[in-house]
Amino acid sequence: MVHILGTLLKDHFKVKYALTKFYGIGVNRSNQLCARFQIHDTCRVKELTPYQITAIASFLSSPSTAPALPQYPLAPPTFTPPPPNTASSDLLAKFKAQQANAPPLKMKNKEWRDPLKSLKVESDLRNEIRENIAHQRMIGSYVGRRHAMHLPVRGQNTQNNARTAKKLNTMERW
Repeated sequence: MVHILGTLLKDHFKVKYALTKFYGIGVNRSNQLCARFQIHDTCRVKELTPYQITAIASFLSSPSTAPALPQYPLAPPTFTPPPPNTASSDLLAKFKAQQANAPPLKMKNKEWRDPLKSLKVESDLRNEIRENIAHQRMIGSYVGRRHAMHLPVRGQNTQNNARTAKKLNTMERW
């Protein structure tokens, strides 16, 4: 079993599902993380290398300080592959010459942004949610008043379940 950031990941789980044990990571983010660390879809937690485990742990602890991913250009539609007997050193030299002359990669007049840079998990995300609820309560919005009265916030039925919520939710949760 592997412990990452205080969360236990069981050995027999597939990695893409085991990563969803972290608060704030769903299946889509888990798939993005597996792609970033080059982990196969069918890889289980027990099959991870120590390097991959430390890479995941360090990334999840502070994603904003993680090194940027290298950007490789895609081949144009007119690309024809070189013959199979071409030496790899020749191909590498040709590639580096093209890279030196090519402008930096851009996506429709915008720089490419890593979607995982702003990822928040575990206590950071919980703190942000708690602060958002406190802000709603402080400004006196409808949502904030519903939170303060321990009633359903998102338009649920209040005929029956609100009575139960009032009975059970008398204790402050933070």
